[in-house]
Amino acid sequence: MLILRIAAYLVVAGIGGALLLYAITRERRYLRLAGRLAKWGLVFALVVFALLVLERVVLVPV
Repeated sequence: MLILRIAAYLVVAGIGGALLLYAITRERRYLRLAGRLAKWGLVFALVVFALLVLERVVLVPV
């Protein structure tokens, strides 16, 4: 969970930085960067959560 938390902080900081750069420069590439960071951050979180659920299902004592 620590890795997920660190990754979330980095993604949020990256999105915030990209949006700040967009606000300063008005270049649309920073909006695309923020969107890509959000998308891949969400994909990473979903994969980690899926692995946690899979671990619970596989390691359940029978």
